[in-house]
Amino acid sequence: MKRIIIKALPFAALFIGLILILYPTVSEHINALHQSRAIKVYNDITDSMSTEQHDRMIEAANEYNRRLAKADSPILYPETVSGYNSTLDITGTGIMGYLTIEKLKVELPVYHSVDDDVLQIAAGHLPGTSLPVGGKGTHSVISGHRGLPSAKLFTDLDKLEPGDLFCITIMSDVLTYQVDQVKTVKPYEIDDLKIDPDKDYCTLFTCTPYGINSHRLLVRGVRVETKEEYKVYVANDVFIVSPFIVAPIIAAPILLVLLIILMVKGRKKK
Repeated sequence: MKRIIIKALPFAALFIGLILILYPTVSEHINALHQSRAIKVYNDITDSMSTEQHDRMIEAANEYNRRLAKADSPILYPETVSGYNSTLDITGTGIMGYLTIEKLKVELPVYHSVDDDVLQIAAGHLPGTSLPVGGKGTHSVISGHRGLPSAKLFTDLDKLEPGDLFCITIMSDVLTYQVDQVKTVKPYEIDDLKIDPDKDYCTLFTCTPYGINSHRLLVRGVRVETKEEYKVYVANDVFIVSPFIVAPIIAAPILLVLLIILMVKGRKKK
């Protein structure tokens, strides 16, 4: 029996190693599937809405943004402006739209709040900042985690440069922003998140440096005209799997079978 165990050890070690190697990729793939489904449900509900319902929801968001712009330090005290959680929540799940960063191959649902349970799976809208429906005198802020083993999220946000584009889809409206500033600040520095009465801004932010998280990376975009091709939603093809994933997945059960055969043969000889 001891001999069988010794022979089996290399196979067992390799099998465990494959599982550990595959975990981040498979987990990210599953997460992307959930994100894609959330966006599909959101779009299905959007398609079923009437023009009157759409206009009423957008006007409610605009009204919230007007009240927010008049509030005193809303980023610090978001609760002073009522109606946040119910505005733009067309599905009842907290999703208000989705973010597309074509350069990074990222498409994420955007939920109300930046609570940890949201940021583990998607992007979150920072309470106390404008809802992302655009308009002069608005500045919406969207946050995401970096470096999670289970999801890509904002891991590659530092690759965005001035001139790059990202889009936010709110119901049937696609808002396009062009990066005009990339800045690293300390966590308590919020001046770059404030509303400019003459601008339409959206800022993406995450922790930096990677793995240390002592500062915040702010990628600000200014609203530009949306090109026609960005108005058509194409769901994430999360079912395309890399060969680097397929090979270990096929190898793992083969190794397990070999291990079982080895143990069975050992018992028969005994």
